[in-house]
Amino acid sequence: MPPFRSSSRTLWLICAVVAVLLSGLALFYAGERGKILALNKVAEDAQTDAELKRALLIAVLDRSRTLPYVLGTDAELADTLQTPGPGSVNRLNEKLEALHSGTGASVIYVVNTEGLTIAASNFRQPDSFVGSNYAFREYFTGAMASGTAEQYALGNVSRRPGLYLSRRVDDAAGKPLGVVVVKVEFNELEQDWQRSGRPTYVTDTRGIVLITSRPDWRFFTITDIPQQDRLAIRDSLQFGEAPLLPVPIWSLFDLDGHTMVATDTSGALPRQPHVAETLPVPGTPWTLHLLAPAAAAMDAGTLQGRTTAVAFGLPLLAAAGFFLYRSGRAARRTAEAKAAQAELERQVTLRTAELTEARDRLEAEIAEHHATDIRLQGVQQDLVQANRLAILGQVAAGVAHEINQPVATIRAYADNAKAFLDRGKAETAKENLGLIAELTDRIGAITGELKGLARKGRQAAEPVELKAAIDGALFLLKSRFAGSFDRLTIGDVPPDLQVLGQRIRLEQVLINLLQNALEAIEGKANGAITIELTRLTDDELDLALSDTGPGLPAHVRDNLFIPFTTSKEAGLGLGLVIARDIVTEYGGRLSVETSAAGTTFTITFKRARA
Repeated sequence: MPPFRSSSRTLWLICAVVAVLLSGLALFYAGERGKILALNKVAEDAQTDAELKRALLIAVLDRSRTLPYVLGTDAELADTLQTPGPGSVNRLNEKLEALHSGTGASVIYVVNTEGLTIAASNFRQPDSFVGSNYAFREYFTGAMASGTAEQYALGNVSRRPGLYLSRRVDDAAGKPLGVVVVKVEFNELEQDWQRSGRPTYVTDTRGIVLITSRPDWRFFTITDIPQQDRLAIRDSLQFGEAPLLPVPIWSLFDLDGHTMVATDTSGALPRQPHVAETLPVPGTPWTLHLLAPAAAAMDAGTLQGRTTAVAFGLPLLAAAGFFLYRSGRAARRTAEAKAAQAELERQVTLRTAELTEARDRLEAEIAEHHATDIRLQGVQQDLVQANRLAILGQVAAGVAHEINQPVATIRAYADNAKAFLDRGKAETAKENLGLIAELTDRIGAITGELKGLARKGRQAAEPVELKAAIDGALFLLKSRFAGSFDRLTIGDVPPDLQVLGQRIRLEQVLINLLQNALEAIEGKANGAITIELTRLTDDELDLALSDTGPGLPAHVRDNLFIPFTTSKEAGLGLGLVIARDIVTEYGGRLSVETSAAGTTFTITFKRARA
């Protein structure tokens, strides 16, 4: 046998032994870890359950404590204690009986200063407390001494355990008259605890079990009470003849920081570990205990941990074996790997050259697309400018007429001023020169509007007074459509209402829409145009321009904002397209509604912030 095969088998044997040992350790650790995680979850649930049960117990106590406080200030009760008579005692009995029915208290009774019960809510029952003397009870002596007292004890007459809440009753001068006592039994609470399946009980400062979901544990102890103390407690009759023996289930130990309890051979609980949770009960000297079964959860956690370890360990072992197998073939495949690497590098070089060439072509195409985009933007600007110049040509004749009249007037005023100067009437000549200045201002305004409309270029959005833009558009169209302006109605547009845009471009939009509307009502005797605000919010406003023309044909309406769509013989079909683009550029919208009764264009503007 070749030496390398012998060493290989030895290596495989060593690896197998190591793998078995590591697998065993991993399974053990994973099982313990899974058990601890499951135990933590049981403890967390037990803590939550204990807090809920404590809250319920506190609610019962708080509700019950109000009753003796209220009765302690009752005037009728105090009068009966002071001067007990058959009539007053009977009325008090009936009153306590009604309170018992309405509050859910077990028994309510009144004791005089001698400890004798003079009235009780169970006065009709065979085991009535009336006539019983409770001067030996701590809840009586404590209340007489300090005003209030509480004591959990076994009923001397009813033989049922409960919490006795007492309050002293005083007369107007502060002299003690007796004690009112409310007994609270926890039967419903204990039954609710039983349904949870987790043993729950409450102990006092001496470790004596008072309230419990396991009735056979009541008046047992979780601590070892000395014989002398047990005899003293029995003599007090607080717990009757209870032997006060230790609860026969405790075998305590800690597991990962959790207090665990297990049963002894008495079998009071199944032979399983439990997580013990303890919480103090505020307002009382009591402690609440809850035992949560943990065996099933710990077994499941152990199984899950080991299953997880197997699920992760098997692939690791397989990977390790595969690695050892591959290491034996590594030398033979080294040369093949080098050759493959060389071929790969050659292919990478070729592919890199192809990718470089493709990248260069792509960059050239991107540059061409960019140049085309720039040209398209230029064409769009030219179309907008062409639309402006077309409008300018349409209104130029009317504007020339507007200018001719002030020019002729200027000439007349100038001749008059010269004549007045020749006559030495300087003041009159000065007045004529002032009129000439006003007329030149008017001509300047007309030419200024024309120059602004003819100006080319795109400008950033800025606040524009909407009223001023409307007035500018009307000013440029006034001469051409002078005969139709008396049919134009403009709604209330506040002078300080501003929108986002650029005045000249917004005037161009309004001129396009107004010109279409004015042309639509030409030849109609009852034609009318309305410009009004139809919506105004903090961020937007709608300006509606309506006419009572014949409306738009269906084929035009469906393609209204497509270039070169028009219903006019001499139109290019670009005006509305450009108007929509300008409005959209400044964040607005242009919409249309048309019918045989007319057409309404609505422009939505973004409002400018003050």
